[in-house]
Amino acid sequence: MPLSEPAAREPIHTREVTCRGYRRTDGMWDVEGHLTDVKSYGFHTEQRGQIPPGDPVHGMWIRLTVDNDLTVHAVEAVTEKSPYRTCGSVTPNFQRLVGLKIGPGWTRAVKERLGGVQGCTHLVELLGPVATTAFQTIYPILAREQAEKARAAGGGEAGGSKEDMLRTKRPVLLNTCHIFDSNGEVVRKNWPDHYTGDRPRDAAD
Repeated sequence: MPLSEPAAREPIHTREVTCRGYRRTDGMWDVEGHLTDVKSYGFHTEQRGQIPPGDPVHGMWIRLTVDNDLTVHAVEAVTEKSPYRTCGSVTPNFQRLVGLKIGPGWTRAVKERLGGVQGCTHLVELLGPVATTAFQTIYPILAREQAEKARAAGGGEAGGSKEDMLRTKRPVLLNTCHIFDSNGEVVRKNWPDHYTGDRPRDAAD
């Protein structure tokens, strides 16, 4: 692994999060998340009894069905494994996500609806990578298809081709991380109309 050589140690706990995105035949998108927590040792719980090594203490699933704009149309949440029998009783509250749009303000809106005793800590945590997976699933496909349509149309509109319009439209990724900093090289090359850094004296590339 790329990390440095660790000190002598023994494994204790493993959390695994798997997220997958799917394009549906009805034009919608499904994004699913699965979370497990596993101990390397057995232990006793009050309601579930003895949990042997390797048997997940937490096993959570969630599916969001969203449209092209990343608006949530349906939610399914399931608690498959938990230390308490009633952990799964809170999953109906996740229907409160219906109508929300994944984007700026998503985390705040989720906490308002499912924070504290209104939700499950682990399912709420899972919604973070699920939201990222939704974006990674949908945005590249739609952007590619939009670019292909622009090339097929051949441009010809006033003010430039459709492909030129795609380059001048404000990119969704702008200022979301250091690579897409509006002052940076990637933005300067790909979305020059949104570049805010210093302009080279010789502006020709």
